[in-house]
Amino acid sequence: MRGKEIRLERIIDRNTRKTIIVPMDHGVTNGPVAGLIDLGEAVDQVAEGGANAVLGHVGLALHGHRKSGRDIGLILHLSASTSIGPDPNEKVLVNSVTNALKMGADAVSVHINIGADSEARMLADLGSVAIECMEWGMPLLAMMYPRGRKIKDEHHVDHVALAARVAAELGADMVKTVYTGDPDSFRTVTRGCPVPIVVAGGSKTDDRSTMEMIEGAMQGGAAGISIGRNAFQHRTPDRFVRAAGLIVHEGRTAEEAYKFLEG
Repeated sequence: MRGKEIRLERIIDRNTRKTIIVPMDHGVTNGPVAGLIDLGEAVDQVAEGGANAVLGHVGLALHGHRKSGRDIGLILHLSASTSIGPDPNEKVLVNSVTNALKMGADAVSVHINIGADSEARMLADLGSVAIECMEWGMPLLAMMYPRGRKIKDEHHVDHVALAARVAAELGADMVKTVYTGDPDSFRTVTRGCPVPIVVAGGSKTDDRSTMEMIEGAMQGGAAGISIGRNAFQHRTPDRFVRAAGLIVHEGRTAEEAYKFLEG
C-alpha cells in the first residue's frame, strides 16, 4: 500500500468508503467566528460525534488539533483570502505540501474559484500542488466553486460538473463542491468526475434542510460531506455529526437523522 493510500484511510472510513469532514478554515476568511473561538474544543466536539477529519490552516494544527479527546484526521489548507480583501475570490497559496507533511497532516487542500478573474493563476497553483502531492504521497482535496462575473448560478449543474472535472483532470484525489439541488442533477456531477466528491454545507440553515441536503447528495453519488458552520455552530456539534453519520455511513434517511438530532 502506498503512502497516499495509507493517508487517505485516515480521512475516509475504510469500511463505508465515505467521509465526514468538518472544515474549520473560517478564521482566516472571517476571523474568530462563533463555534471556532476555542479551536481545541471545536475539534473535540466533532471528533466525539464521529467526524472523520477536520480541515483548517496551520493554526488548527498548532492550537486545536489532537490536543485531547478522540483522534481525528487532519487536512491542512494551503490557500487563503480574507472577506475584506480587494477580491475575496482570489485565493493565494500560504502553505506548502512539505510543511504539511512536517506538521503531520493526513491530507492537504486548495481552494479554486472557477470563473474568477484570477482563475488562471489558481489553476496553475492547483496543478503545481497536485504534482508535489504525487511526489510525496500526500492526498489532495480540491475545493472547487463556480464563482465569478460570468457565473449567474453557482449551483447550476453544468458549472458544478465542470469545476469538479477540472480538479480530477489536474490531479486532485478528492473534490469538494456545492450541491446542485437534487440527486438526479448531482449524479451528473459525480458520474462526470473520476474521483470522490464531497458536498459543501454552505450557509447556516435549519437542521431538517441540512439533513435533506445530505441525503440528496448521497443519493446522487457523493462520497460524503464537508460541512462547517452547520456542524461547529450547532447547539450540540457532536450530536449533529452523529446524525449526519446516520445518512453518510449507515444509509439512513434524512427524517431518521432529524428525529435522532431532535432527540
